[in-house]
Amino acid sequence: MSNMTRIAPTLRRWLAGERIGPLPPPDSAAPAPLLSFEFFPPKTEVLEQQLWACIKRLAPLAPRFVSVTYGAGGSTHERTHATVLRLARETDLVPAAHLTCVGASRDDVNAVAQGYWEAGVRHIVALRGDAPIGTEYAPHPGGYAYASDLVAGLRQIADFEISVAAYPETHPSASSSEADLDNLKRKLDSGATRAITQYFFDTSIYLRFLERCLVAGITAPIVPGIMPVSNYEQAARFSAICGTSVPRWLGHLFEGTENDPEIRRIVAAIVAAEQVRTLQANGIDEFHFYTLNRPELTYAIARILGVRSKNDRRANGKERSNLLM
Repeated sequence: MSNMTRIAPTLRRWLAGERIGPLPPPDSAAPAPLLSFEFFPPKTEVLEQQLWACIKRLAPLAPRFVSVTYGAGGSTHERTHATVLRLARETDLVPAAHLTCVGASRDDVNAVAQGYWEAGVRHIVALRGDAPIGTEYAPHPGGYAYASDLVAGLRQIADFEISVAAYPETHPSASSSEADLDNLKRKLDSGATRAITQYFFDTSIYLRFLERCLVAGITAPIVPGIMPVSNYEQAARFSAICGTSVPRWLGHLFEGTENDPEIRRIVAAIVAAEQVRTLQANGIDEFHFYTLNRPELTYAIARILGVRSKNDRRANGKERSNLLM
């Protein structure tokens, strides 16, 4: 009998398994990760109230920036614009406005960008954008054709901080993963500051993507996008559209929780926190959360990660002061 045959099955699996660094201990002296949050503009007055309640809840976590999305075909342009300007005017947060190429001329896009700059908005998330549902993307005859063109155009307007999108599992309309990576490099070479990824669930997919980026000569920050999932069926449907794979183990975790929203929220928080902490163990220290305008999950996950709100920090400082009296 060989030595390998005598090894217990658990040890054999460990010896043959993928090597991922150990999770940092909860009391680690390492700094809490940098976070940014994404919101979507409201369609109704009720949703508007929900959005601003979400912003109010998450603002004390002092995110690096908060972004506001566009709908397909630029359908939420006016609401996005209004939300970004209100963020700049009424909060201490750093707003990042999504700006797309779809359905607009260069002059129109440039005018929006110039208006943002004049209003004090210094960060733009530059995207090609999605065509209206049921149609294929086609560049506007007098517009920016692709996100790389938009980035170059923004650089001519003002010294914006520019984020672009990255796709660890390849954009659904890309001809190949290599072509998609070439497109990412063009966007960054055109002047983008960083890339933010589409959300993913399998941590190894992101880590392998980073390796491919380095081989391709991409050295800009590639910030992982994290989406906490509390509605598995909805997430699975959306993921099928945007090309994100949903691992079988995730579905298994949510089995039988259809009528138990509290359990779903607990599972969602644990899964996302474990995903982030695994990435931290591999040297990643910045994360972008797709909040879906629901703050509690993101807030709970941030707390697990060691991120504390300004209110908590002030309270702890006051408590220490009292102890010294």
